[in-house]
Amino acid sequence: MNFLRTGLALSLALLLAACGGSRGPTITDRGVDRDGPPRVDRDLSAIPDAVPRPEPVTRAGNKNPYTVLGKTYHLLPTTKGYREVGIASWYGSKFHGRSTSNGEPYDMFGMTAAHRTLPIPAYVRVTNLENGRSAIVRVNDRGPFHDDRIIDLSYAAARKLGVYAAGTARVEVVAVDPAEFQHNSVAAPQVATRTRLDRPPSALRDRDPGARDGPPLGEPAFLQVGAFSNIESARSLEAKVVQRVAAPTRVRKTQVAGRDLFRVLVGPFADPAELDHARTLLVEAERLNPFVVNSLMP
Repeated sequence: MNFLRTGLALSLALLLAACGGSRGPTITDRGVDRDGPPRVDRDLSAIPDAVPRPEPVTRAGNKNPYTVLGKTYHLLPTTKGYREVGIASWYGSKFHGRSTSNGEPYDMFGMTAAHRTLPIPAYVRVTNLENGRSAIVRVNDRGPFHDDRIIDLSYAAARKLGVYAAGTARVEVVAVDPAEFQHNSVAAPQVATRTRLDRPPSALRDRDPGARDGPPLGEPAFLQVGAFSNIESARSLEAKVVQRVAAPTRVRKTQVAGRDLFRVLVGPFADPAELDHARTLLVEAERLNPFVVNSLMP
C-alpha cells in the first residue's frame, strides 16, 4: 500500500511538472510544493517597469515548434503587431530562482512574464481591463499552458497590475517594439527637477517661452490612463482624472479582438513639461500608470 501511494504521488508530480514546463513543482517531505507569494511581504511600489531594449532572439527558449501536454505550439515569427485580450495569471515563490525557458533565473520581484508563442525575449504592455492599470514586462519564459489564459505574470507584475488578489484578470497584451520605444523621446520626457507638483499647467505656460524644461514633443501627445471593457468604468476614471488635471480628458471607444474597449485619454499636450506634470499628478495622486500615445486612433 505504501508503494502504491508513493507511485501515485510520483505520477502526480511528474504530470504537474509537465504542465509547468521548465517551472515544474518539486517533491519534498510534505509532497508537492505549492506556489504563492513570498513568506515575507515587501514594498513593491518602487519596482520600475521593464525597459524595452533591442535584444537578439536566441536559440534558448525558442524551440519551434514545441509540444506540451500533447499540444504543439508554433512561435510567432515576430512581435510586431501582436495584440490580444484574454486572461492573465501569475506565478511566484515556487519558481523563484529556477531557470526560465531561456535559462535565466526566475525573479518573482522582477517585471517579467511567460507567454506561449512570442519570441523570447519580448516586451509587452499589459493593461488590466478591470482597473486600468498598465505595465511593461519582459517575456523570458513559456506558459501558461491553460487554454483560457494568455500570459503568466511575475508576482511583482501581478501586484502592480492588481491581478494578485483575485489570481487572474482580464487583460490586454500589446507588443512593444524596443527600437520604437527607445526612439520615442516622449516615452520618458526629460524634465528639470524644478517642476513641482503644486505648479499647475497654466503656470508652466506663463514661463519665459525661451526657457523649456525638455525638447518639444514634435506632435500633440496624449496620456492613456486606463482601458476598460465597459464604458461605466471608463467614465468613472474620467471623472477622477478631470479633478486632477487641467488638460482635456475624454473616453475613446476602440475595437480590440472584436470587442469594445474604452480608453481614457488626457490631452493633447504640445509641451513635454506639461505632459510630465500631468503624468506625475496622476501617478502620485491616483496611483495610475499612464503612458504616452501619439494619436487618438486605436
